Amino acid sequence: MYDIIVIGGGPAGLTAALYARRANKSVLVIEKDAFGGQITHSPKVENIPGFYSLSGNEFAEKLVEQVMLQGADVESCQVLSVSDGGEYKTVKTDDGDFTCKAVIIATGTKHRMLGIENEEDFIGHGISFCAVCDGAFYKDKTVAVIGGGNSALQEAILLSKLCCKVYLIQNLDFFTGEASLSEQVKNTDNIEIMLGTVVNALHGDTDGELSKITVENTLSSQTSEIDVDGMFVAIGLVPQNEIFASLIALDERGYIKADEGCETNVRGIFVAGDCRTKKIRQVATAASDGATAALDACDYVDGR
Repeated sequence: MYDIIVIGGGPAGLTAALYARRANKSVLVIEKDAFGGQITHSPKVENIPGFYSLSGNEFAEKLVEQVMLQGADVESCQVLSVSDGGEYKTVKTDDGDFTCKAVIIATGTKHRMLGIENEEDFIGHGISFCAVCDGAFYKDKTVAVIGGGNSALQEAILLSKLCCKVYLIQNLDFFTGEASLSEQVKNTDNIEIMLGTVVNALHGDTDGELSKITVENTLSSQTSEIDVDGMFVAIGLVPQNEIFASLIALDERGYIKADEGCETNVRGIFVAGDCRTKKIRQVATAASDGATAALDACDYVDGR
């Protein structure tokens, strides 16, 4: 029996565990993959308060160590379901069942991938997902942005101010983002727009860093190679909330609905980080959610 079970070991979940332990609550953190979440794919991070520069792995390791030193338990297993028994909740995993008084869901999101060979190998070695996080590493270099929605257009605009050349590659013959962003992109000299085009191969240099991409025109089937220093994939995020759909309210895109205190529509079940409905998804806002969810969960456990 735990006071609080945290599902997810990224910045939101680990921050929640830290705050809950400092409030003297018994805590279990369950993570199915590597602790640290998506940030572990970033070789260099410069927007975490208090750290001038460190790798995503370093940050994750420090956070995990801090949480464990505070006395939280951790389990590496996959959550299969959560059931609400009123005063007590049951978290069923592929390694057994755990019981608690409150649950904090912090499962994050996955970046939608292109689905081409070797893509995973280049994450953190030329493939990025966040221009705000990684754009500065490509100053005065050439990059490609993949996508045509608001996120891709915004990434391209931001990168155009840092990079000497930005290829904006969209598989459709039109942008799906806002007209104002589309116009801004079209009027930016160092952005080359490639509509009706897909990336179908990635090539690395001798150090394993992305150095070239093969693109194909969807109408003519003509292929060509483009030299790039990096590629930003901006084709959407996928929340990992399917197993909670029958228990708590999700929005039309699959994100968990929550109030200001990060509580869901089910008493005693909270949510933190990228998997919830919110506007900004950054490591700082994930940590903020974790603190908020933990403090409200502690109040719930204490009957306040």
